[in-house]
Amino acid sequence: MVQFTIPEGLHIRPSKATDKPFIEKLHREVREDLQCIDGERDFIESIVEMQLKAQTQGYGAQFPNAMYFIIEKHGEPIGKATLDFGHNEIRLIDIGFLIAARGHGFGRAIIQSFQHCAAQSAVPLTLAVLSHNIAAKRLYLELGFQVMEVQTPHELLIWYPPAMKSIVGV
Repeated sequence: MVQFTIPEGLHIRPSKATDKPFIEKLHREVREDLQCIDGERDFIESIVEMQLKAQTQGYGAQFPNAMYFIIEKHGEPIGKATLDFGHNEIRLIDIGFLIAARGHGFGRAIIQSFQHCAAQSAVPLTLAVLSHNIAAKRLYLELGFQVMEVQTPHELLIWYPPAMKSIVGV
């Protein structure tokens, strides 16, 4: 497995009810496409709120055992991650960072920490990425993920711990 060092001050913790304002703020930044809707500000805000609620409920229905995490840098929230720890895999359901926190290697470090957890548990780490999200796909491929399946508009990627590679033949 690739060696990594967690950047100083980077920390991940379980999400709490008091994180709701941050999660809403992050959702607004991540879903910048919704800000382009033609309409009154209140209408746009209602759409953003509706999308966050739909996303949260969708994750809950599809991944009832998912765990929600907040990523912090020196105690300040900068991102979130949602993971499902299944019997045969760890699934990275969602990861997102504030715009100001992007491009500093935090996402790479967090994903590498998830790879370390997967290796310790002897299970693969899987995720789905939008096919047109070239930067994210490039990062995942650099970290050793492989495209397992294409289900337009997503691609399912998988990373096997080194100890599993000979077993699965990769």
